[in-house]
Amino acid sequence: MKAEELKLVVKEKYGKIALENSNENSCCGSSSCCGPGVEYTTFNEKYDNREGYNPDADLSLGCGIPTDYAGINEGDHVLDLGSGAGNDCFVARALVGESGKVTGLDLTEQMVTKARENCKKLNYGNVEFSLGDIESMPFSENLFDVVISNCVLNLVPDKSKAFSEIFRVLKPGAHFCVSDVVVKGTLPEKLQKDAEMYVGCVSGASEINDYLKFIEEAGFVNFRVHKQKEIILPDSLLLENSNPDELDSFREGDTGIFSITVSGEKRI
Repeated sequence: MKAEELKLVVKEKYGKIALENSNENSCCGSSSCCGPGVEYTTFNEKYDNREGYNPDADLSLGCGIPTDYAGINEGDHVLDLGSGAGNDCFVARALVGESGKVTGLDLTEQMVTKARENCKKLNYGNVEFSLGDIESMPFSENLFDVVISNCVLNLVPDKSKAFSEIFRVLKPGAHFCVSDVVVKGTLPEKLQKDAEMYVGCVSGASEINDYLKFIEEAGFVNFRVHKQKEIILPDSLLLENSNPDELDSFREGDTGIFSITVSGEKRI
């Protein structure tokens, strides 16, 4: 599937999730995107005790809590990539305070509309949401103090271009912190190519060494993985995308699927 086709699939799926407006119908919290009878609640982490958390904005689509490691300070201008219904933006807003600003960017019109509706209910004047592509952001260079993202870059076809864009829009000396899905080793071919798995699950994920190389080649320094958590997919799903021999090899080998939270700094 070509890059533009994949983006259309992403927009269609996440547009549907936004319109459904239900946690039970989120892509990684139900069977609707990832195959019949499969629960993916292990992807999502609970935000309940974070200041600024708003349940209406939490569609259970994340795989970490990047704001926990992002070093966001009062007065910062934060950019959230793939901001969805606004969950991480509202948590970041509690950290930047009234003197800061938070901008959300999302590819899907329905998500941007939903985030703006949530923001209006909360009456936040320093949070805004824009429609746009992570591979070609509608922002000037050297604009943001911190860039965050939660389980979104794995959906971007050209991750090298995405990290180059993150580098471009960050101020010199500023930094990013993203949670994302990566693999160690090589996924079975059928699993990797399945478009349903690509959207909301794992087959768009890069191998972890490749992922870190994208970060380094974009020009970031002092990058490190703060947290990683193995994601266990059930055999029932894997058997839909691979044969029993491939499944045994996958389970017994070093290959694995992980959520990671990683940060890096833009050199001055």
